[in-house]
Amino acid sequence: MTKAGTNAGNLNSVFHPAAHYASPEDVLNDPGLAAPEKRIILSSWASDMFAVESFPALRKVPGMSHAIRLADILAALRRVDGEDDNPPPGGVPMRLRRPWAAALRRSA
Repeated sequence: MTKAGTNAGNLNSVFHPAAHYASPEDVLNDPGLAAPEKRIILSSWASDMFAVESFPALRKVPGMSHAIRLADILAALRRVDGEDDNPPPGGVPMRLRRPWAAALRRSA
C-alpha cells in the first residue's frame, strides 16, 4: 500500500505557485519543475479568472504582491513549448481585412 502524502512536499509549488515564484521567469528557471508542471503554473496564471478589472492585459494572482503582464506569461509558455519566436501574425487584424472590399471599390 502506498502513502498518499509521500510526495506532497514536491507538489506544493504546483498547487500554491504564487508562494514560491514572483514571475514567469522564476517558473522557467526552476530546475525542479518538469515542463508540464511549468505549463500548469503558467497556464493558471494566464487564466481570465486572474484578469485585473479594467486592465485585461494584467493578471493579479492571489498570494503575489504585484500584477503580471499576460504577454510575459504567454511568452514564458511559448518558451516551455520550445517556441522562442513570437506567434505568427493573425488574429484580429487578419480577420478585419476584407479582400473582397477592393473588388467592390473597383466595380463601383
